[in-house]
Amino acid sequence: MEMPMIKIGMGQLLVEGGEPERNLQRATAMIQKAAQNGCQVVLLPECLDLAWTHPSAHEEACPVPGPYSDILSHEAEKNAVYVCAGLTEKAKDKVYNTAVLIDPKGEIVLKYRKINVLEVGQEFYAIGNALSVVETPWGVTGVNICSDNYKDGLAIGHTLARMGAQLILSPSSWTVSYASTEEEDPYGEKWIEPYSVLARLFGLVVVGTTSVGVIVGGPYEGMKMVGCSLAVGPQGIIARGRYNEFAGELVIAEVEIPQGQKKGTAIGDMIAKQNQFKLNKRISS
Repeated sequence: MEMPMIKIGMGQLLVEGGEPERNLQRATAMIQKAAQNGCQVVLLPECLDLAWTHPSAHEEACPVPGPYSDILSHEAEKNAVYVCAGLTEKAKDKVYNTAVLIDPKGEIVLKYRKINVLEVGQEFYAIGNALSVVETPWGVTGVNICSDNYKDGLAIGHTLARMGAQLILSPSSWTVSYASTEEEDPYGEKWIEPYSVLARLFGLVVVGTTSVGVIVGGPYEGMKMVGCSLAVGPQGIIARGRYNEFAGELVIAEVEIPQGQKKGTAIGDMIAKQNQFKLNKRISS
């Protein structure tokens, strides 16, 4: 079966706490650059408007749809691309860490509120309560956010897979100590491993884009976001951004979208067979 090939632009953005105008200007420029490079999808970081866990979330979060998502919708339509991005959403008396998927007509076709919110983040964000997927020209697409892909949060990815997801897009904001260096890259076990578990187990592609820059304000002040955006498929790493707090860049991942995924209880049967195969292999060796 021929598999659709798409270009995904992973836009590693400098995201400054409490500076939505500057952050959205950079997001706009990144969308335009990705479109000029032939990308059909542009994936941007988590909470790119106000920055993750910045105190401005309490007072400056906007509705979605709203002024910040409207800017992204305009750019998606103007550049004829899909845009997936993280925003800080105000909904009545709550604030959510939200991601949207916008189609080339500028319509929000999927909105997701983060579920696996870190304890430190719960001062800023309420917990989401729904998962969904959407049909796209290349196949079924799901959206989650950053720590939803922690090892202890993989049930979220498992659920998206059972909904038929062939591609999971994940706006992220990966942070490390300011003393961390590229030589000490802590991301392998933390991110490559869980992405790979989902990709290999379910035969899908997981793509995460993270921000760059030094964090100012909030509980993570003084830490840094160092890029290293990541695309992983069933065969391994497809593309990876540079590991550096100054590495604001467009990383292009040429992705084959796997076809013929199992759904529902068929996934359980598949996992049971794989586990039995592994058990038999251990016994025989």
